[in-house]
Amino acid sequence: MIDFSVGAVQMTSGENVSDNLAQAHKLLREAASRGAQLILLPENFAHVSDGSSYIVAEPYSPKDEISADKQPIQHALQRWAAELGVWLVAGSVPLLTRANGTATEGRRSRSACLLYDDRGALRARYDKIHLFDAEVGDATGSYRESASIEPGDEPCVISLPWGQLGLSICFDLRFPELYRQLAITGAEIFVVPAAFTHATGQAHWMALLRARAIENGCFVIAANQGGVHSEKRRTWGHSMIIDPWGDVLAEAGEGEAVITARLDAERLATVRRQMPLLSMRRLGV
Repeated sequence: MIDFSVGAVQMTSGENVSDNLAQAHKLLREAASRGAQLILLPENFAHVSDGSSYIVAEPYSPKDEISADKQPIQHALQRWAAELGVWLVAGSVPLLTRANGTATEGRRSRSACLLYDDRGALRARYDKIHLFDAEVGDATGSYRESASIEPGDEPCVISLPWGQLGLSICFDLRFPELYRQLAITGAEIFVVPAAFTHATGQAHWMALLRARAIENGCFVIAANQGGVHSEKRRTWGHSMIIDPWGDVLAEAGEGEAVITARLDAERLATVRRQMPLLSMRRLGV
């Protein structure tokens, strides 16, 4: 790994895709103006509602045949990355097509984290593996992502110009075995785009993020939704950038925000040398 600057965008997205895209573009420009070379958007940055995002899901195009009419989200992402000259991690995009080209079934979409390079080329796709089926003590109460989202099953580590990046989405954060697999595969940095609820975020968000960083000796970039989306939906915010020792390099509050930090390669090397956890494993996980 070599030193580079990163950014995380925090949003309070709503149901209107055009409005959300306009806000995302504004915040991405701010992050780029601060020198961020890799920028992370939150989960569901283009659409948050009390129902399903299936209604705005798009067909997947891994190449350059993107239609502004049929694929406005992917078209915008491709254009922004090239315009700003940054590597863009698009938190999650609802897609009607699996990575192998087959269609999803049962009115369910895939929740996909897409990575674009600084020329706007798609470089990686990760489909959310762990779906949020849980009971939460908030106004929504019961969440059932599996009713409208089809899970993925393939972890993803991708080479950046600066190091190795492991992709994840939101509820994945509660499953340390995924991050251990990413680290063993070579990841030095984890991204965690999220829409953590206010109730669960207040209780567990920072603890889980710091744990994933500490136990794997990796940087963590986490972009969360943050604010009141509707009478039933409130998210925690507090997007963070964390170093491999668990120190918080940058943190947002609630509401829309941009945070940035410089990732220090020597810090990563020092932590891994002093605490070589990945080579000390005894149980093979």
